[in-house]
Amino acid sequence: MTEESRSASYEKALSEIELRLGKEGPDAVKDIPGILMEHLSFWWIGFYWVDGKEENLVLGSYEGPPACEMIRKGKGVCGTSWMEDKTIIVPDVDKFPGHIACSSASRSEIVVPIRKDGAVSGVLDIDSRYLDNFDSVDASFLEALSKKISEVL
Repeated sequence: MTEESRSASYEKALSEIELRLGKEGPDAVKDIPGILMEHLSFWWIGFYWVDGKEENLVLGSYEGPPACEMIRKGKGVCGTSWMEDKTIIVPDVDKFPGHIACSSASRSEIVVPIRKDGAVSGVLDIDSRYLDNFDSVDASFLEALSKKISEVL
C-alpha cells in the first residue's frame, strides 16, 4: 500500500470512527479494531487497558487471531509503550528485546498509548505480517485517533 493510499484509508477509517464516537461515546471504542481492520487490513488490531492495580495491561476488544490476555508493565512492545508513555514502531519484532510473540505470523508492530487525565490508560496495538510495515504516517494517524479516544473515555 502506498503512503498516499494508506493515508486515504486512515482518513476514511477516522471519519467513520469520529462519527461513532460522537454518537455512542465510549461504547464505540469496542468497534474501532473492526473499523481499522476493514479499511487497513493489518494482521491484528486491538486494545490493552491498564488494570485497576496499574500492574498489567488486560486485553480488550480486538480483530485477528487470539492474543495474549495480559501483559505486565514494561514487558514486550505494549508494556514498554505504556511504561515509557510513547508510540513505539518496531520494524522487525524478532529484534525487539523481550518481544512477546502471541503469533509467529506477526513481523512488525506499532503501539500507541492512550492517555486519560495525564496517565496512560491503555494502548492501541497493531501487528502486521510484513517487516517494516509502519512509519510516521501510521504514527500520526494513530496518535490522532488515540487523542479522540481519550476525549470520550
